[in-house]
Amino acid sequence: MRFLNWRLGDSRGAVRACILVLLTALMGATPSVAEQISRECSLVDLSIQSGRDSFAYAINERGQVIGQSNTAEGGAHAFLWTAQGGMIDLGTLGGRDSIALAVNERGQVVGYSDTTDYGLPHAFLWTAQGGMVDLGTLGGGFSFAVAVNERGQTIGRSFTADGSVHAFVWTAQGGMVDLGTLGGSNSVAVAVNERGQVVGNSVTTDGSEHAFVWTAQDGMIDLNPLGDRSSAAAVNERGQVAGYTDTTDFVWTAQGGMVDLGNLGGGAGPPSAFNERGQVVGQSFAADGNGRAFSWTAQGGMVDLGTLGGSYSNASTVNERGQVVGYSFTAEGSAHAFVWTAQGGMIDLGTLGGSFSNASAVNERGQVVGGSTTSDGSVHAVVWACPG
Repeated sequence: MRFLNWRLGDSRGAVRACILVLLTALMGATPSVAEQISRECSLVDLSIQSGRDSFAYAINERGQVIGQSNTAEGGAHAFLWTAQGGMIDLGTLGGRDSIALAVNERGQVVGYSDTTDYGLPHAFLWTAQGGMVDLGTLGGGFSFAVAVNERGQTIGRSFTADGSVHAFVWTAQGGMVDLGTLGGSNSVAVAVNERGQVVGNSVTTDGSEHAFVWTAQDGMIDLNPLGDRSSAAAVNERGQVAGYTDTTDFVWTAQGGMVDLGNLGGGAGPPSAFNERGQVVGQSFAADGNGRAFSWTAQGGMVDLGTLGGSYSNASTVNERGQVVGYSFTAEGSAHAFVWTAQGGMIDLGTLGGSFSNASAVNERGQVVGGSTTSDGSVHAVVWACPG
């Protein structure tokens, strides 16, 4: 099974920056914040040496980048990249393919890998000291790890012996713990904070799907006990949960319950990230039916982040400085990665010479990671470094 499934990416940010500089010089004007940011963003191709397809999914504050890259043998392996050491192949659990999805500040990497057991993928934890460790399953054949906090708590989902799928939390001390369900057969964990609060979605006794928050003390709590379908997407260190229902996005707190975030004139789309300042980002739908990247705060409500000239945009995540990243369609129909700030608006991050790029993560230093197509149509993992 080949995991590499990249979505978008491409074109040259250097050309765009040079045009902005030239126009500013000709007009004798002071460059705007957007122009300054655009010209100062640098782009690094992580596959420049191998030339193989790759994509970056996450970056920590140390600048360690993780993702997946094709191999010379035809597989696709999880990788860890640093400016000092380049791209390191993290290997597999005995099978052909693996993918890294998250990394914490300690350099612990999680994801999933094919195994020698008929290639069935298992969740893994990788460290520089111990290599790739199989986290096992909840009795079934598959497991997938999607996030890890600074304490090494790893969350994801696993098949059970009866064929159901259950959310899990794994620790070095306790192994893999089944988080159960809200009465139905399946549950999925999507995010965990430093307090060990896990959020996700579970089927209930009546067959609907509800968002949940789980703690070791209280177990699994239904965030929408009286409502229809709901899903959790992110949790911050304050215990605030961002999610969505069939009609709207929401923020949930233990004190205030669900707060309706509204929408951009159309239907609700999924939020994707939540920072410690209470800023939620994701996608909502405008009155014309097109998806738009949004940023929501309690003070300012939901703000449409606009596009790069096209009709569609989506926000992937946000850092503590309020830098939002994602991708947007351009007037020409391409899709380019962007970084957005309240001061500079939406900035086109360009590509590696192709027509598409996508930003998947950003750290507090303003380093943005994702992927871009090249002039020959390949997809390469990239790092953009942008000022705040």
